[in-house]
Amino acid sequence: MNQQYPVIIIGAGPIGLAAAAHLIERHQDVRVLEAGPSAGAAIQNWGHIKLFSTWKYNIDAASRRLLETPTGTYPGDWVAPRETRLPTGAEMVTNYLEPLAAHPALAPNISYGHRVTQITRIQAEGKSVDKTRTQGREDSLFLVRTQTAAGTEDLLARAVIDASGTWDTPNPVGRSGIEAIGETDARASGFITCPLPDPLGTDQEAFAGKTILVLGAGHSASNTLISLGRLRQQHPDTTILWGLRGEANPVKLYGGGAADQLPARGQLGTSLRRFVENSDITIVENLSISALDIGEKLTLDLAGGRNLVVDLLVPATGFRPDLAMLSELRLDLDTIVEAPSALGPLIDPEFHSCGTVTAHGESVLAHPETDFYIVGMKSYGRAPTFLMATGYEQVRSIAASLAGDRAAAENLELQLPETGVCSTDLGGSCDAPATGEPAAACGTEEPAADSCCGTPVPVSIGFGTGTLHGFTELAQVRGR
Repeated sequence: MNQQYPVIIIGAGPIGLAAAAHLIERHQDVRVLEAGPSAGAAIQNWGHIKLFSTWKYNIDAASRRLLETPTGTYPGDWVAPRETRLPTGAEMVTNYLEPLAAHPALAPNISYGHRVTQITRIQAEGKSVDKTRTQGREDSLFLVRTQTAAGTEDLLARAVIDASGTWDTPNPVGRSGIEAIGETDARASGFITCPLPDPLGTDQEAFAGKTILVLGAGHSASNTLISLGRLRQQHPDTTILWGLRGEANPVKLYGGGAADQLPARGQLGTSLRRFVENSDITIVENLSISALDIGEKLTLDLAGGRNLVVDLLVPATGFRPDLAMLSELRLDLDTIVEAPSALGPLIDPEFHSCGTVTAHGESVLAHPETDFYIVGMKSYGRAPTFLMATGYEQVRSIAASLAGDRAAAENLELQLPETGVCSTDLGGSCDAPATGEPAAACGTEEPAADSCCGTPVPVSIGFGTGTLHGFTELAQVRGR
């Protein structure tokens, strides 16, 4: 009975569109709901950032087959970018996601400007199936409520894949996971910027000559700090503060140097360390923000009675999943990272870095709510690392399961070396941004074999986290 209803996919980013491509390849009806005005809308917010991984690892297999196969209504003339190049976010959208979303097999099934606000279950005849009801639940439909320019719309689905990412739900700058007093007003007033600003591009005028605090110790913070360091070379009156919520641990901040098992992390860490040692960037340790006061500048009230006055605060504090719209569904989530419970121990950042997360599919991502899945960046909950290739494998397995092919669903196909193709603390399902330095020679015809543009092997990135990468001094007992 439910086969007459589509599988609804939330989000038209790389993982959402890949899910649609895999389902279409298996002759399943799909509908993609995208809150933004176009495919990859979240990525457009950080289009200036260059990815760490090459094109080879950023294109889903089913999506590529769809784009390269001629049909009666499609010439199949899409040409993949050179697989050894590193795309920017904007190039990822322009050269891949937009052509994919425009494909005649996909385009009629994508609805833009549809923000999902609630998901629940309902019987086909319209009778209620609330969260407490078990009898007949597996055979019921999903009701997906969306907010559009025309008003509220309820849609029915036989299955739902949530690939909405986490870009719209950044972690607060306040302490212990909650907003600081005054944080909402500070964001609305523009004192708190977007998580990945463009200090050398569109935001240069707003940042030059200002006192800027970058809060966070992940890749987003590092990339912004390096860009600000370069901005200060052009505008020496710019003051850059690097706010850390704990003490400055060189291994964690710069990637561990010789102890780092992922060599490509070194260039990012080396660049950052140079700016700090040259006093272009000042580290502020044990920065715990209790309140934000708005005046001509932004005053940060810190634990211990300290104050800090800045012009701008960059919240490089990571992201978390929006679970509010899923409140009427029966979810089984890890209590620490808020990922599916079977996935949580595999991605806990105190034990794992992106390259050590094993491939996983439908069985690991399943919830007590039959035929509902969270995939992509959102499936990792609060964990700061995400492997795009793993996301593609997630949706391949789920599509096989929804099409009734259990053997294919259980046969995990992803094979990557431990170093992986990693991404971290971004809100979309994309690889982490690079500083731009590794890609400097990417336009050459014959790149060096050991450069970022050389032989297309997974690029190792990211700061050391997790005992599996040798940083046991950073790990505590899981279950803290």
